[in-house]
Amino acid sequence: MPRMLDVSDDVRAEIGDEEAELLLRGETAPGSYDCTSCRTPGDSERERTSTVLFVGDETAVLAFAHATCIPSQVVAVSEEQLQGAVRSITGDSPSPDLAQAVPQSVPGGQAVLGITSGLVLIGGELYPALVVEPTAPIARPGTSGPGDDFLPLLIEQGFVPVTDMASLPSALSGWSVLLAMGKLHAVLQPGPNGGSPVAWWQAHQALPVTEGWRAAANRSQKVLVYAAPVGSIGQQPREDLLRDALDKAAASGLLVAAELPLAGT
Repeated sequence: MPRMLDVSDDVRAEIGDEEAELLLRGETAPGSYDCTSCRTPGDSERERTSTVLFVGDETAVLAFAHATCIPSQVVAVSEEQLQGAVRSITGDSPSPDLAQAVPQSVPGGQAVLGITSGLVLIGGELYPALVVEPTAPIARPGTSGPGDDFLPLLIEQGFVPVTDMASLPSALSGWSVLLAMGKLHAVLQPGPNGGSPVAWWQAHQALPVTEGWRAAANRSQKVLVYAAPVGSIGQQPREDLLRDALDKAAASGLLVAAELPLAGT
């Protein structure tokens, strides 16, 4: 039976016209599926469904999602990240509460980042947020001094300084947050020369988020990303303590942020 599938030009170019037509005719596409964004059931025979192709160095995985959650697209990820996503589907890999990973392309060179998810209250509404903090100072490329250029480098990328947590940060074009299989996998930045997005931060193992966080992200289709230098936030065990740390970092001029769309799944 034909499927109500959306297959983007990018996905079609990767899988080929023949495979795309097999999907659309229903010969290789599932009827029912779990949306890789909101994790609720979907039915490609009755509702618009997006095809999302995750492409690693050697492996590609085709996933399905409600078209109302995300558009059909190709998402470039590392091979390790892709294999981790496959393991998370089959239940072969546990996931930590806090992911610390080596990003593909941190401004200022390779560095270990810690990332924490939480909800922040702004204007009486809860927003899904990610807080990023390096475990060591990040130097500007080509330098080896003791300085920390993490925030200046992010500001050059389009993040904005935060002086008051009561205001929403501005949207940053070209960046996005990848929530795959209901877990956090990456923060994506524009690819070189206008190519496919690449991971700025990516999890070695997918980071689970709370039902409330995922619901807020699916509702707003955006995530607030805050970043602070090493030692500014710390690993706070509760959201109220995390908010206190963010308030203090903002008051001290040690916080930047951007509003990123929810991309991929």
